[in-house]
Amino acid sequence: MKDFALLINTLDSTNKTNAKVEAMVSYLQIANSSDRLWFLALFTGKRPKRPVNTNLLKQWALELTQLPEWLFVESYASVGDLGETLSLILPNAEQTIEKSLTQWMAELIALRDLTEEEKKAYVLESWKGLNHLERFIFNKLIGGSFRIGVSKKLLINAISKYSGIDTNILMHSIMGKWKIEEEDFENLIQGTNINPDDSKPYPFCLAFPLEKDLEDLGERQNWQAEYKWDGIRGQFIKRNEEIFIWSRGEELVTEQFPEVVSALNQMNGNFVIDGEILVVKDNKVLNFNELQKRLNRKTIPKKMLDELPVKIFVYDILEFEERDLREKPLSERRLLLESLVRNNPTVNILLSEIVETENWEELTEIRESSRENNSEGLMLKEKDSLYHAGRKKGDWWKWKVSPLTIDAVLIYAQKGSGRRSSYYTDYTFGVKNGENIVTIAKAYSGLTDKEIMEVSRFVNKNAIEKFGPVRTVKPELVFEIAFEGIGFSSRHKSGVALRFPRIVRWRRDKTVDEIDDVEEIKKLIK
Repeated sequence: MKDFALLINTLDSTNKTNAKVEAMVSYLQIANSSDRLWFLALFTGKRPKRPVNTNLLKQWALELTQLPEWLFVESYASVGDLGETLSLILPNAEQTIEKSLTQWMAELIALRDLTEEEKKAYVLESWKGLNHLERFIFNKLIGGSFRIGVSKKLLINAISKYSGIDTNILMHSIMGKWKIEEEDFENLIQGTNINPDDSKPYPFCLAFPLEKDLEDLGERQNWQAEYKWDGIRGQFIKRNEEIFIWSRGEELVTEQFPEVVSALNQMNGNFVIDGEILVVKDNKVLNFNELQKRLNRKTIPKKMLDELPVKIFVYDILEFEERDLREKPLSERRLLLESLVRNNPTVNILLSEIVETENWEELTEIRESSRENNSEGLMLKEKDSLYHAGRKKGDWWKWKVSPLTIDAVLIYAQKGSGRRSSYYTDYTFGVKNGENIVTIAKAYSGLTDKEIMEVSRFVNKNAIEKFGPVRTVKPELVFEIAFEGIGFSSRHKSGVALRFPRIVRWRRDKTVDEIDDVEEIKKLIK
C-alpha cells in the first residue's frame, strides 16, 4: 500500500508524461503479480463498489477528532476533496500497518457484508495505522471515489515499457469484461486469452484533428470522406448468435439499445463492425442531447423507443467469420462492409455515407455546411489505411467545423484537486435571461496557470456566498465559451445544454452587460 500511495502521489504531483510513465514502470517492477493486477484494474476503472457510505466516514472522523462540524465544513470547502480532508484532520498514526494492495482490496470488498459497527471498527483501526498519504488513498478507495488522471494511452505505454510487449497487443488484451478474480497479470497483458469469450471487442482506431493543409494530404481520390457524427462510438459484435455492443469508453451497453440488438440478430454471419449510435427520426439525425435521454437506463419505455428511435451508421468492419480484418486496407474492408449491409437490409443499421467530390475545394464547401445535417464536420481516412489501435498520425483525420461560441459571465467557482487544490479551477458560467442571469455551462479548461491565479484572487476578494466548496461570485468576469453542439434541456435553468464547453479566452474587453442572451442562444439549436 505504501508503494501504491507513493505512486499516486507522484502521478498527482507532475504533468510531465515521461515522469508519469517512469513512476508506473517503477511501481510495476517492485509490486507482486497480484498487486500489479489490482493496479491495472483500478487504473482502468474496474474498482469495486463502495463498501462504506461517505457520510459515515465523516461522522466517524468527527467523533474521533471532536471537531465541530462547522470547522469540518470550512476545511472541506478549502481542500475541495472529502478523502483528503478526512486524512488531514485525523490524528497522526499510532502504529504501522504493513499490508499489500491486494490484501487491502480484499478486505474492502469483504467489508460490504459487515455490520455498521464492524465497518466502523475496521475503518478506525486502519486510520490508526496509516500515514497521511496512505490514509488519503484508503479513504478514496473505501469511499468509492478513487480516480486517477492517467489516460489509457499513457497506461499502455508504461506497461509496454515494463513488459516489452507491443502496445497494440496490450490495448487489445486489457479491453473487455475481464474479472480480477479470474485473471493473472502476466497472462492478461500477454494476450494469452485475447478472446476469452465472444464479447471481446477490439481497440478503437482513433483520429487526430486535421492540422495540415488539404493539399499536403495528396490526391483527393486517395481519401475516403464521411460525415463526423456526434453520437456514441460503438463496436457491434455478433459471434455465435450472441450480440454485444461496446461503447468507446469500454462500457457494455447492449441492453440500452434493444432495437439495435434486434437488427443485428436479423443479420446473417459472425462479425464485428464499427459505427456510431445516433437518434434518427424522420430521416433526420437529432443532436446528442436527445440520445443522452436514452443512456444508463435499465429499461427503455415504449414511448421513449418511439420518440427517440436509435439507428447505427456503420463505417468499418473489423472481423468477419472469425477473420481479423484490421490489417486489410480500408478500401477492401469497406467493400466487405457494403456487401454485409446490402445482403442483410434492416432499417436500424445504415451505411455511413461516403462524401464524393472531385476535389478538395468542393469538399471544403460541404464541410462548411455540415452543421445543417447535425454533423460536426468530416472524417478523412486514407483508403489504404489499416485499422490500427488508438491514434496514428497520418491515416485518419477529423476535420471538424469551427466550434460555436458565446460570451458568458463567471458566477460560481470551486477549487480543483491535486496540484490545483489551492486554486479555483472549476467554473460555472451564466448568460442573460431578461433581467436575470441563468447558468448555462461548466468549464474546467482553457486558462493559463497565470490566469487561473488571477481568477482565484478575484474569487477570494469577491465571493458573495458559500455552498460547501462552491463560491458564488460577483458577475463581472466575462469569458468566451466554445462548444461543439447545443440542445434543449430541462436539467438546466437556461433550458439548454452545451456539448463539450471549454474556455476560449478571457474577454477583459467586455462587461457583464455584453454577455449573450439565452433566447438568442436557443436560435442556434437546429
